[in-house]
Amino acid sequence: MKWSTSPTPSAIRSTSPLPAPANYQPTTASAAVKSYKYLRRLFKFNQMDFEFAIWQMIYLFIAPQKLFRNFSYRKQTKSQFARDDPAFLVLLIVWLILSSIGFAATLDFNFTKFMLLVLYIVFVDFIGVSLIVSTFFWYIANKYLGRDAAADVEWGYAFDVHLNAFFPPIVFLHSFQLMLFHSLLSHGGFLSCLVANTFWLASVIYYMYITFLGYSNLPMVKNARALLLPLPLLVVLYLASLLLQWNLCHAFIYFYKFRVL
Repeated sequence: MKWSTSPTPSAIRSTSPLPAPANYQPTTASAAVKSYKYLRRLFKFNQMDFEFAIWQMIYLFIAPQKLFRNFSYRKQTKSQFARDDPAFLVLLIVWLILSSIGFAATLDFNFTKFMLLVLYIVFVDFIGVSLIVSTFFWYIANKYLGRDAAADVEWGYAFDVHLNAFFPPIVFLHSFQLMLFHSLLSHGGFLSCLVANTFWLASVIYYMYITFLGYSNLPMVKNARALLLPLPLLVVLYLASLLLQWNLCHAFIYFYKFRVL
């Protein structure tokens, strides 16, 4: 009897953590073709797997390593690391819109200011910044962290890593921080500054950690630990902000107020 040597998706998903195989299937579609297919599905909600996207969001907090193993499985089954389903992106946008409602209520914005806030957050802070940051890390990974010049990091994967790393800080800063704003963070004093700036420190560290996991998961990337080098500087800046009592939550709120004036 002749046995098939290609693993099935179910067999792959049932295995324990595996090291990335040395040779992956070659990518058969260009970046432009993959981007076109991804964007074409952006408004076809019936074709999106929102349940799986929610699973990914949950595992970003409880087991992010397991989430990135799924990207390796996708490479073996679909010949690309990047997501081919925009459900995660759509849910992130929905989360930002809902959190903007909380900001508008907290800051007593009218409907016009609320709509301006949503447009700024979704199209500038999220989509615009995501394109810039993803391109930056994609360039760094290919230029300085690449193990094999013939195997490039996909830009789409860099975009996915940023989306993954972006979600936990949004939960910390747009949800937990907002709930404490009137009761604690809006007041002056050291305690308010300590709590607010600790939220920001935890958010940035989590972003860096998820980014590190994303690139260390790729077989063509070496020395991904270099992405964690800014951590000591980050801690120094955090301590300096406490000494100066520069409340980052206040700066964050004033920034949003100024944008919708």
